[in-house]
Amino acid sequence: VQLQASGGGLVQPGGSLRLSCAASGRTFSPFVMGWFRQAPGKEREFVAAINRSGGRTSYINSVKGRFAISRDNAKNTVSLQMNSLKPEDTAVYYCAAGVNFISSNQDEYAYWGKGTLVTVSS
Repeated sequence: VQLQASGGGLVQPGGSLRLSCAASGRTFSPFVMGWFRQAPGKEREFVAAINRSGGRTSYINSVKGRFAISRDNAKNTVSLQMNSLKPEDTAVYYCAAGVNFISSNQDEYAYWGKGTLVTVSS
């Protein structure tokens, strides 16, 4: 499956952005979907994940209550709504598709898209 993330940009602290990831090449619904991010000089980290049906989600603690992951299996898309953005949210954001179960472990995700840059700055 090919993944293409979009929606990044420059936003002021406290602002919002919505990232989208479009999947193509294979049926989308069997995949667990995740969002990861890599800040400058840091390792890539888990942000959020959603199971196949969209009924279960998982988030890193630092984004709970601010970010929301969702998916539309009919449109082969997964989204990440990011509210109350902070400068520490600045990173390249990647979407990924996994074949097993919802997980924060990057090794569980077999397919990765190119990232989209989110910059939170005044």
